Amino acid sequence: MKKFLIILILTGLFILYTGCNSSQKPSTGFEDEIYVVADSLEYEELKESLQASFEIEINTPSAEKLFTLKRVSPDQIQEIKNKKNIIITAPLNSSSNTSQYINSVADNAERRKLDYDHNFLLNKYNFWAKNQLVMILSAKNIQELQAKILNNKDSLLNVFQKISDKRLKESLYTSKYERKSIEGLLLRDYGWIIYVQTDYKLEMNDAQNNFVLLKRLQGSDIESWIFIYWIDNATAEYLNSDSIKSIRNRLTKKIYLTNNDESFFLMADGFYRTTEVNFNGRYALSTQGLWDTNAKNIQGPFVNYTFYDEKNARVYMLDGFISTTKYYKRNLIQQIDVILQSFLTKDELSKDRTDDLIYSIDNSINN
Repeated sequence: MKKFLIILILTGLFILYTGCNSSQKPSTGFEDEIYVVADSLEYEELKESLQASFEIEINTPSAEKLFTLKRVSPDQIQEIKNKKNIIITAPLNSSSNTSQYINSVADNAERRKLDYDHNFLLNKYNFWAKNQLVMILSAKNIQELQAKILNNKDSLLNVFQKISDKRLKESLYTSKYERKSIEGLLLRDYGWIIYVQTDYKLEMNDAQNNFVLLKRLQGSDIESWIFIYWIDNATAEYLNSDSIKSIRNRLTKKIYLTNNDESFFLMADGFYRTTEVNFNGRYALSTQGLWDTNAKNIQGPFVNYTFYDEKNARVYMLDGFISTTKYYKRNLIQQIDVILQSFLTKDELSKDRTDDLIYSIDNSINN
């Protein structure tokens, strides 16, 4: 009887909150938290596969997790309904409360989809709150569910990373905190733009060597750098891990840590990885990892995108990195990543946007 009442209450909540989409409030919570709705015994069996999929550790250089899982029981859904990231998981036909809840919120077509051998997930966006992702993971039995989670861990992680980036973009890309004068200058002189927040300054503008450096100073505890480098009359032959390392190390020697120019940034050998990605519709190589210095006394995370713009015969390298000894760096490097993703060439801008940015150029860009 108790179990029946729980399911009845949860189903009622589902109807109530999915019927209010027009007045949804923004989702809340930390970007790196995922709440997992599961019965305790089933969660213990699924815990290892879920952790292997989402609690990926990155070196910043301290070990930090991309996401942290927080289990809640199915009768606690009311308490987490506004959270950004939620997973609901159980075998489709077990007798657990979570399994019965999944059956209550999935329609007939969705249940059939979950019951097929090659399907095991449903992604429900804006389920109870704006910009929220509720991922339902289910299969015929616990062993099959474990295997499917592990076999698809990269794609599952990518789904949460994408919506997290989307939320962050909406909070970062605002005209109120935008330095259009710098963006207009870069567009006029070089034919591309990147979103520039008000607390960034144009640290280096080297037209002769096709190199631009933006620097952000947050007090004395956090420093952030973004650089854009391009090679004219290039080919796609530059798109390989060795070239990226060589070019990046050469460029970062321009960015000194000490006044006597004796210490400079390098990619930390053995602590970076290059993968193929889709960068705003372009084939690109993404390199992420650690930088250190030739003096070996400081390290931090970086993210780099390198791609070939066939229309303009240019290779672009976009790179961002941070330095702080005090703070959690996972979210800071994600912010840098999202800013890099704002990069556009002049061919991708509307005439109105181009005119607005060029008009915004003034004499205060270096202030």
